[in-house]
Amino acid sequence: MRGLGELEAAIMDVLWRSREPLSVRRIRESMVYDRQVAYTTVMTVAGILFHKGLLDREKDGRAWAYWPRESHAEYTARMMDEVLNAGPDPGATLLRFVERFSDEDMVRFHRVLSQVRDRRGIVG
Repeated sequence: MRGLGELEAAIMDVLWRSREPLSVRRIRESMVYDRQVAYTTVMTVAGILFHKGLLDREKDGRAWAYWPRESHAEYTARMMDEVLNAGPDPGATLLRFVERFSDEDMVRFHRVLSQVRDRRGIVG
């Protein structure tokens, strides 16, 4: 399990915020990053993210247009699942995680569990 590097995260954030596929030029123009990044660097990293399976792309003239394969929430949930299952006892890890929840988090967690039960048709 490996998360995103800083530049990868900056690129993904732009694409997660966008409602349409973006060219490398538009990604670079929209990035929030602490320093200037060359067009070719953004192009290279977008290509790496495509090959990692995080982005899809299609030709738009001579350039590629990129979009995320999953939403930010879906990506984060997948990362959380990988972390949860990385240890020897996922049940113990989940218990320790939930024990850290604030009261507000517990209310949110119960609401989400209820939604999942309803979707799955689970009674109780």
